[in-house]
Amino acid sequence: MRNRRIVTLVGAAALAGAVGLLPLSAAQAAKTDAAPPTPSDFQKVTLNDRPGEPMALAVLPDRRVLHTARTGEVRIHDPESGVNFLAADLKKSPAGLYQHDEEGVQGIAVDPGFAKNHWVYLYYSPRLDTPMDDPATAGVNEGDAPQFGTAEEFAKYEGVTRLSRFKLEGNKLDFDTEQKILDVPADRGICCHVGGKIDFDHKGNLFLSTGDDSNPFASDGYAPVDDRPDRNPAYDARRTSGNTNDLRGKVLRIKVKRDGGYVIPDGNLFAPGTPKTRPEIYAMGLRNPFRFGVDDKTGEVYVGDYSPDARNANPDRGPGGQGRWMVIDRPANYGWPFCVTQDLPYHDYDFATQKSSGAFNCAKPVNDSRYNTGLSELPPVTDAEIVYGYGASEAFPELGTGGIGPMGGPAYRYDKRNTAENRWPEYFDGKPLFYEWTRDQMKAITLGKKNEVKKIEDAIPSITTDGPIDAEFGPDGALYVLEYGTGYFAELPEAQLSRIDFTRGNRTPEPKVAADVVNGTSPLTVQFSSAGTKDADGDALSYAWDFDADGTVDSTEANPKHTFTKNAVFDATLKVTDSTGRSASASVPVVVGNKAPVVSLTTDPAPHGGTAFHWGDTVTWKVTVTDDQPVDCSKVTVSFILGHDSHGHPLSSSNGCSGSFKTFVDGGHAGADNLKAVFNATYKDTPPDGLPSLSGSAEVALTPAD
Repeated sequence: MRNRRIVTLVGAAALAGAVGLLPLSAAQAAKTDAAPPTPSDFQKVTLNDRPGEPMALAVLPDRRVLHTARTGEVRIHDPESGVNFLAADLKKSPAGLYQHDEEGVQGIAVDPGFAKNHWVYLYYSPRLDTPMDDPATAGVNEGDAPQFGTAEEFAKYEGVTRLSRFKLEGNKLDFDTEQKILDVPADRGICCHVGGKIDFDHKGNLFLSTGDDSNPFASDGYAPVDDRPDRNPAYDARRTSGNTNDLRGKVLRIKVKRDGGYVIPDGNLFAPGTPKTRPEIYAMGLRNPFRFGVDDKTGEVYVGDYSPDARNANPDRGPGGQGRWMVIDRPANYGWPFCVTQDLPYHDYDFATQKSSGAFNCAKPVNDSRYNTGLSELPPVTDAEIVYGYGASEAFPELGTGGIGPMGGPAYRYDKRNTAENRWPEYFDGKPLFYEWTRDQMKAITLGKKNEVKKIEDAIPSITTDGPIDAEFGPDGALYVLEYGTGYFAELPEAQLSRIDFTRGNRTPEPKVAADVVNGTSPLTVQFSSAGTKDADGDALSYAWDFDADGTVDSTEANPKHTFTKNAVFDATLKVTDSTGRSASASVPVVVGNKAPVVSLTTDPAPHGGTAFHWGDTVTWKVTVTDDQPVDCSKVTVSFILGHDSHGHPLSSSNGCSGSFKTFVDGGHAGADNLKAVFNATYKDTPPDGLPSLSGSAEVALTPAD
């Protein structure tokens, strides 16, 4: 049995930029790539600062970048023009898109043979016939699955999260080419942990990570193992992560066939035909392995697994929250929800009697849940390489303190044949990245021969990433990053897609764009501005504006004015080029023919003054919408979110211009610090034909008085 510890990674993002693959000068080539870089050697180039609610990215062989939003949009950044095209909207696909809690679009990946076959893989939630909220029944959300009930009542919410592939034709995904590859079960209508990352190894095997699809909020931050007969099964993670016959809470490994479908490669955890097992399972016992990376050279899988929420250990329940990072180089069971490591078991807690019958046996874990359909005797628990909690880690002090949101990132592989001037240096060769979503960290890990963690260091110490949520090295050897931002289930101002370059001499200019108006009725005259554009080297800059993103330069002025006479959406793009030929782009969308609604939200209690707010209070809310189109209150959505540190957990939602929520703190966060009751109101208007809906939002956060 290997004895292991833990670590993880994720990435960040931003708007429009492209740097050419320029050949190196002799002076630049003389720079020692094997030496430790200095902080000033890196530059962050924004590619898209409006990525929606970002989830995942994938870099194409020609350096175009696919990136997804949970709400269904798949965008593609074109480095030549700087334009971010909408490649697809899964809400408009034949399968539709289901959105409740965390569901929506998750992972995206590019087929290793993309240059010939043009396949792009998506992991998403098809609509199906799952119950959804009826706006006509104010105060009742039919989309919320019952917490207690009968098997028949729970069955209505049984769905799937689907792995499919689609052809990318130019900058568009073709829905008609969809090949359904694998459906992963999902208990819908109840939170949480449905994330999925897709990646390939050098043999062409596809890896997919899946969350435990279990509700953590009634388990006091410890293991959710509640299998009472009338309890929704989603409160027991033994049915998924601890179930050898279930695909959730796992890292899956399959080989997709040329014409669709898949086969099982040799060496997974269970051989095909083994009773009560799924042969797709490569690693099990994971809570929410949201991000991982596969080493192109070794095939090792670097996985970050999210922590439970308990701040402290409990002698009758088990250890406090622990994040994990592991190197998976062979099939293994990592223990959830029975154990964190071989020496950190949870307790077999009876939720009916509220008594513990003792700690689980990590050497011989037994799954006796009524919802277990797999083997009762499980493989022994394998330790992760890095395990850390909320406080300072004695073993890994480099991780600091704070929340626990580990992300497993890619390992960099230096290629001497790559002459791209922005490629990362040889110093990082073979080092996997670990990024921490809650701590805004991007670390590089040095491993020993037996995968022991020898060193953890800041990868890009001079660059800030705000909630890095995905990261991938591109064919140019630069790091591409998606940043979620700071907030809850929304498109946030910090969200972006970016590229992190290692600089060898001259730097890429940094364009800034603005417009005095971005939507309205036609004719619409817009004053554009490039104020704030800069070049670190002081190079002379040239400007090229493409007001309608058709590839034709419309103006070379720095701050032009343009009148739009046609109703449409125009992605006005500015490309800035310095005297060395390095260029970057930025854009601003202009909607002509529709005006964005203005949303205001008031609550009682109010956030400042008046009656103090306490948990358990019923908060009434009222939404006012001002728009140039008729307002439909049934399209107003108000969400109640438990804000915790820099992230949030959606607990309920409702439709209408007024209503109320009875506030509460789930068991997993009881006693936690930095809790807020967050209310978010959104409204999308009904535009004239051919124009997109425009949305407005407002948010109120109430801090409890006690």
